[in-house]
Amino acid sequence: MKMTYDVQGKTALVTGSNRGIGKEIVDSFLQHGAAKVYAAVRNLNSAAGLVEQHGDKVVPIQIDLGRPETITAAAATAKDAQIVVNNAGVLRNSTPLAADAIDSLDFEMKINVFGLMQMAQAFAPILEANGGGALVQLNSAASMKCFANFATYSASKAAAYSITQALRELLGQQGTAVLSVHPGPIATAMADAAGLTEIAEPPSLVAEGIVAALKAGDFHLFPDSMAKQVGSVYRSFAENIVEADLTEGQKPTEKDHQKKWRYEEV
Repeated sequence: MKMTYDVQGKTALVTGSNRGIGKEIVDSFLQHGAAKVYAAVRNLNSAAGLVEQHGDKVVPIQIDLGRPETITAAAATAKDAQIVVNNAGVLRNSTPLAADAIDSLDFEMKINVFGLMQMAQAFAPILEANGGGALVQLNSAASMKCFANFATYSASKAAAYSITQALRELLGQQGTAVLSVHPGPIATAMADAAGLTEIAEPPSLVAEGIVAALKAGDFHLFPDSMAKQVGSVYRSFAENIVEADLTEGQKPTEKDHQKKWRYEEV
């Protein structure tokens, strides 16, 4: 069942909001009528430009996904949050054979996966108390296709996508909409670091896509050209498996057989 959500009049919190995709999300939410946005950043001074641009509609708040205590403190402050966008993430260019591969994966898992889980644990009760709301997770096209030059990042995003699927099921029970966003190369510092500058597309595609996807009640968003290519192929699997109401161990029905679903006895 789809849960639609309109950002108009709502209070949002966006991590990593001082630049790139995060900044565009703040701008887009306010342009679409959001009442207030908590600009969650590691360094409060980095949100000064957003405050200058939007005035008191932007409230800087500290969140460092590598420091769980900042997430807890932010949740104690932003008790009126109705939309939480976990945009912040990290990337290291490491292949599985690189000398620093284990360290890279450890760092990326800490921020990209554990950070997501800690954000969800801290803000799920707040979203429920405020009528359900919405949780938006910035994953990646790399969560579905591993790229060897930044394989550890791809692995961390695949794990984050898996956790996002679980959050969709769990938070749906409290009336919280969950959106998993899967951009391809977007014109940010992260794309530059990955060597994707020449094919990167504007971050506004992601921000505007989030607003539209929430309103439509979608779970997946593929906002740019490369992402849409992935999404067009992935859509059938997503609808029939990821977004389907499957019960572990359930016996197949005649309808299931018609769909050619296979179940194996264990």
